[in-house]
Amino acid sequence: MADKLHFDLVSPEQRLFEGEVDMVVVPGEEGEFGVLPGHAPLMSAIRMGAIAVHDGGQVTRTFIRGGFAEVTPDGLSVLAEEAIDLATFDASGLDAEIQNAREDISAAKEDHEREHAEAALARLEALRDAARAA
Repeated sequence: MADKLHFDLVSPEQRLFEGEVDMVVVPGEEGEFGVLPGHAPLMSAIRMGAIAVHDGGQVTRTFIRGGFAEVTPDGLSVLAEEAIDLATFDASGLDAEIQNAREDISAAKEDHEREHAEAALARLEALRDAARAA
């Protein structure tokens, strides 16, 4: 069994990380799962939350929204619909954005407007929770 895991994190905008790490914890659709070197092959959809990358006693977190994780003999690849580095993220305006999203839900006159506002609120709340845990 190798002593490091090759990890690759990609969003549509950029490659956020590529390198060797000790472990990665992924928020899968069926629950969080940890990937260590030598993990069995696996493919999973990802839910909103934070990926935790463990390396050398340090943990870095990246908020992700949607996507897929694939474990192969070569390592772990995560293709995220959206990814935000929580180490550099400024969460100071999130509470106001969350309040605005709640107001948008209340003001929605049509189902598609309400669904869009509810999805935005869920994203903002998950991002806030991930930023607080970071």
